[in-house]
Amino acid sequence: MSHGAFCWNELMTHDVEQAKKFYAETVGWRFEPMPMPTGTYWIAKMGDKAVGGLFPMSGPEFEGVPEHWVPYMEVDNVDARLDNALAAGAEACRSPFDVPNVGRIAILREPGGAMIAWMTPVAT
Repeated sequence: MSHGAFCWNELMTHDVEQAKKFYAETVGWRFEPMPMPTGTYWIAKMGDKAVGGLFPMSGPEFEGVPEHWVPYMEVDNVDARLDNALAAGAEACRSPFDVPNVGRIAILREPGGAMIAWMTPVAT
């Protein structure tokens, strides 16, 4: 992947088991758990290739939030790019944070209202 390219998709869902069943039955995904401090994140796979993730929306901060997909775009420096985005009219939904062995991520709403996540992956 490279700067400016989409690199991940994540379904934010209230019912992980329903989503897993739907995507397993309709497109043949299988799922592997990835423990997180807040619960389990599910990696969707086609064969051995990771193709997306399921994020369980639990807790009061997600009450009333509809299920939705969030695309991730790779950027060369998430902190600097987020500063540029804020200056250009975006809103930070979640300030930059680190996911061990994955990368540094920020979630924003661009001026038109669409949500997107930007990620600077860890060096491989």
